[in-house]
Amino acid sequence: MSRMSELKAQLRTDLTAAMKAKDSLRLNTVRMLLAAIQNAEVAGTEARELSDAEVISVLSKEAKKRNESAVVYAQNGRGELAATERAEEQIIEEYLPTPLTEAEVADIADTAIADVAEQNGERPGMKQMGQVMKIATALAAGRADGSRISAAVKARL
Repeated sequence: MSRMSELKAQLRTDLTAAMKAKDSLRLNTVRMLLAAIQNAEVAGTEARELSDAEVISVLSKEAKKRNESAVVYAQNGRGELAATERAEEQIIEEYLPTPLTEAEVADIADTAIADVAEQNGERPGMKQMGQVMKIATALAAGRADGSRISAAVKARL
């Protein structure tokens, strides 16, 4: 078996610490994150360990789910449930890398466009959006939402 991702190891350590501290919110959140990682590891044709980048992707999705749920709860007057979702989201975000600023996302979009232009010998247009997005997403390494990257790329193509 390959080496466990550092982030996953950190989550396991924090799970034990939360148990000892009787911090039920953190305990339940970390437990849920480890379950989500486990599900991702067995989701393919064969079980495998996730890399840190893949773990970050799983955690980003979990944080996004919490955010979306909190919005729905708040709209339906369920403030206490919204607050729980927000608290979980904050715990998840502690494990995520610092999100990129708009300027950094713009730089990534410019770099990706330049890379595709170099590969193709001409400035890419909307037809090459997928090619540009693939590079830009890799450069962002989970530190920016796909929709933010996509908007920056579209604005430049």
